[in-house]
Amino acid sequence: METETATTTATRWLSDAEQCAWRTYLDVNRLLTYQMEKDLQPFGLTNNDYEILVNLSESAELRMRMSDLAAATLQSKSRLSHQITRMENAGLVRRENCESDRRGLYAVLTDHGLETMRKVAPHHVESVRQHFIDLLSSDALADLREALSPVADHLRGRRGKV
Repeated sequence: METETATTTATRWLSDAEQCAWRTYLDVNRLLTYQMEKDLQPFGLTNNDYEILVNLSESAELRMRMSDLAAATLQSKSRLSHQITRMENAGLVRRENCESDRRGLYAVLTDHGLETMRKVAPHHVESVRQHFIDLLSSDALADLREALSPVADHLRGRRGKV
């Protein structure tokens, strides 16, 4: 009973303003994710596909260790493996063995994957502008970055902690 009472009285419920801010953030996150996914559909890509293509296109030699790619995209190794298999079947990426570590694998961007990235990126950037960037003033964007940076830093620090 004592623990239950301590937990109940220790709960810091959200104020109306805090709850409104939280729910607005959740709405924007869901709606923007949905819209970005919808805008990638004509290219046969998902948000996850695009994120992987971006990571690989920005990496040295257009490749990343699978474990590093999983960490960068916040996917489990198993989930990423299934994703990479699907992308391999589409000719966007291929796997290569890691010569220095026989257990390690690389995900490598193919020529087709790089060409797809070059074709899709301008459309994706336009979608980001249309549905996010251009709706906010430069001051609001700076305020948003400043407001969300502590949250991002906190959550990055918790990655891998149970």
